Amino acid sequence: MNIEPSFQTQFAPDAGVPLISVVVPVHNEGPNIRPLVAAISVALEGVDHEIVYVDDGSSDGSPKILAELASELPNFRRIRHNKSCGQSGAVITGVKKARGAFIATLDGDGQNDPADIPAMLAAAREAEAVGPRPVLIAGHRVNRKDSGSKRWGSKIANRVRSYLLRDATPDTGCGLKLFRREAFLELPHFDHIHRFLPALFIRAGGHVVSVPVRHHARAYGASHYNNWQRFKVGVVDLLGVAWLQRRWNVPQIEAASE
Repeated sequence: MNIEPSFQTQFAPDAGVPLISVVVPVHNEGPNIRPLVAAISVALEGVDHEIVYVDDGSSDGSPKILAELASELPNFRRIRHNKSCGQSGAVITGVKKARGAFIATLDGDGQNDPADIPAMLAAAREAEAVGPRPVLIAGHRVNRKDSGSKRWGSKIANRVRSYLLRDATPDTGCGLKLFRREAFLELPHFDHIHRFLPALFIRAGGHVVSVPVRHHARAYGASHYNNWQRFKVGVVDLLGVAWLQRRWNVPQIEAASE
């Protein structure tokens, strides 16, 4: 994708700041790393970007592969947790270390398609032209390539979450999301935050735009989660986020001096 220079200058105005950082959390995803990095590079050819991989305490060949890529690619960065902190912990670490004006998050299993990022950037530009509110562009996997039980579990979870949180998002579990780095850093951070970003952006006075995205079957490895694991932590997290929503009113600033 070729993004016009004026867009890159407007949205990443500081010299040396990439327009976008692609943050990818991984745990034991060795065989999926190089294919996904190659796909990101193709998708963002001509766009000032960096790729930030966060190794969440992997015990397979991931550290070696990531070290090799860091020596091969000038825009590739790697961070490693000495023990696993979970997907949200890895995303938070990656966003904090990233330098881009925008952040795109991708699951490290290769099921998200980096080719959807340019359309999400375009959606962010359109949304920000309307007003200054924080914007979250959320991927919506319209044709999921997961097992029937996983799709069934997600469908129920999405309905319950949407009913309680009113987050206006059909697929909050999609790992492909795009937002401004500064907006994310102002959110409350906790484990499993990545599943509740739409509700948290709305809580902060922002809005959510869902964009249809592609979804691929896993080429290597197996999922690290199942429906029961998601249910056990999801109930507690859902109640916690509902509490956060009710304990905050967005300040409306009438005037301020510099």
